[in-house]
Amino acid sequence: MTPPGHCRLILTRHAKSDWDDPTLPDHDRPLNDRGRRSARALGDWLASRGYDPEEVLCSSARRTAETWERVSEAVFETRPDLRLEPQLYHASPDVMLRVLQSATAPTVMMIGHNPGIAEFAAMLPARPPLSPEFRRYPTAATLVLDFQAASWAEVRSGQGSVLDFVRMDGRP
Repeated sequence: MTPPGHCRLILTRHAKSDWDDPTLPDHDRPLNDRGRRSARALGDWLASRGYDPEEVLCSSARRTAETWERVSEAVFETRPDLRLEPQLYHASPDVMLRVLQSATAPTVMMIGHNPGIAEFAAMLPARPPLSPEFRRYPTAATLVLDFQAASWAEVRSGQGSVLDFVRMDGRP
């Protein structure tokens, strides 16, 4: 549960996508088996910690939408509103921030792509996580941040407090 007067962001890079069909446009690539397992594991991890998204801002790409589909199979207390956002497809950090500032729920999950999501994740916290994987932001990596803000419109870079960072890319 997000504390009153706070906004919580769950920032996720899509899970591992399938490259088997070279004729498929990038936007239409699905998840591969490892990606599907990782996304489901991420959902279970989020639910086990009480990180229940109330609103999901998701790139319109197939692999991001499938990531959310698998994450949402977890047992969350709420069913969030899903907004498929074409502007999040390979978005820059500035675009991601503008989309985030339009959110209305206290706890928001954003699902996007590298390199923009890694850059966005790096600019948000006052202090980044110590994980060596943080800068790389591998597939299915997720950062959970709290902001002392009454609304998303007030959120700026460098204001977030890191609650968690996890890598769910299915590698040992």
